[in-house]
Amino acid sequence: MTRGEKLYEGKAKIIYATDDADHHILYFKDDATAFDGTKKGTIVEKGVLNNRISTHLFEMLESKGIATHLVKKLSDREVLVKSVRIMPVEVVVRNTIAGSLAKRMGKPEGESLPFPIVEYYYKDDSLHDPMINRDHVLAFSLATAVQIDQARELALKINDILRQFFADREILLVDFKLEFGVFHDQVL
Repeated sequence: MTRGEKLYEGKAKIIYATDDADHHILYFKDDATAFDGTKKGTIVEKGVLNNRISTHLFEMLESKGIATHLVKKLSDREVLVKSVRIMPVEVVVRNTIAGSLAKRMGKPEGESLPFPIVEYYYKDDSLHDPMINRDHVLAFSLATAVQIDQARELALKINDILRQFFADREILLVDFKLEFGVFHDQVL
């Protein structure tokens, strides 16, 4: 599979077309950003590590029955992925009170939640990714009801798998963000 035209460049990766409309090449960059992209820098070999970690986690999720966009690793910095239509909704799963949740709710950091909380954010850097709810997703046609419900269900399944994966390594999974896309009507 050969790399074609650049389709998208974000903070951490570049996506290229291939000669197959169902597949893209994803290139991991060494760029690093902080504070909503206002602070920028480079971390040598960050892209190589992001590729290695991402590939490992996607392969592990696939082995547990979670379909992902990963097709195969191509090099230290590149993977072949399915050409998904990205839902402009970031899905955050929280297991422990920390960061913005602690601030929003006026609670001390570090307390485990009685069950995972799923939050949605509108993926738009110019608006600073505002928090939204399911009704916003539907009213603004960011995803269909079936798609956002599948994304929530997948997020909770992924949380169960990742919590155990990290607990086995004595790491507490406090929270994390997922992004979903649609490939031939399947939410990945």
